Amino acid sequence: MIKARVTVTLKNGVLDPQGKAIEGALGALGFSGVGHVRQGKVFDLELDGADKGQAEADLKAMCERLLANTVIENYAIAFD
Repeated sequence: MIKARVTVTLKNGVLDPQGKAIEGALGALGFSGVGHVRQGKVFDLELDGADKGQAEADLKAMCERLLANTVIENYAIAFD
């Protein structure tokens, strides 16, 4: 069993209204000095098998086809 985490974030230059709303809410809650908040998504996955090379190839395909909108998002894959 292989455990992996995929982190998806908006590319630089893409507007992030949710991040901006979070930034404003943090300020309203009294957390000063917080700026440039960007939000993203995290996927924790477990894959059958022991071949990390194949798992990485499969995860990249998953990201390209479903988990990330590669026009506006970047993704990173990390193994536990």
